[in-house]
Amino acid sequence: MTAVYDTPVVLDRRDGPYGEVVLRRHGALLQIIANGCFLMDTSDGRSERLLVDAARAALDGRPAPRVLIGGLGVGFSLAHAAADPRWGRITVVEREPAVIDWHRDGPLAELSAAALADPRTAIVEADLVRYVNETSDTFDALCLDIDNGPGWTVTEDNDSLYSPAGLAACARVLRPGGVLAVWSAEPSPDFEGSLRNAGFQQVRTEEVPVARGVPDAIHLAVRPG
Repeated sequence: MTAVYDTPVVLDRRDGPYGEVVLRRHGALLQIIANGCFLMDTSDGRSERLLVDAARAALDGRPAPRVLIGGLGVGFSLAHAAADPRWGRITVVEREPAVIDWHRDGPLAELSAAALADPRTAIVEADLVRYVNETSDTFDALCLDIDNGPGWTVTEDNDSLYSPAGLAACARVLRPGGVLAVWSAEPSPDFEGSLRNAGFQQVRTEEVPVARGVPDAIHLAVRPG
């Protein structure tokens, strides 16, 4: 018997400020593709939720901590943060207008509608690299999920975020004792070294097993203070 596989169906395709972005449905899953590179889908979300939980657990018990989430994606991190009443202000920086639209008025709204309606939530349409260099706001946690990892960026411009200057900018927007959490499709000992060289403390990696291949990883680091 010949196996039958679902064929992905493109729901929306747009030319964004950084290239082509596509939202498609593959069976029951929604998928985001950027410049032909698979970014994420709605299949699981465990590691995206861990990104938020690990950052919260690494904080020092301060009340109503403010979190900056880099990348809206399919909305798992935002939805999970908004479901936790312990968080204070929740700011999400997303550079693709199409992704924001898919959450506000499109198929991804089913995942994020409640979070977007939460008065703590603010969506900022901006490039994260530029945002952390220019904003005057500060946060208790910075959760980054804009690439497939420090060594596998969606666009070349994102490389600078993981450079010494980029990590210094991340530290600048963190309050003393604040936590940087970075999602990666695989663990990176080299990135752990970069975090230590940038002056972060308590650097560690939490691994998330996946069905096939190397585990996902959450890199965690604390700004001294």
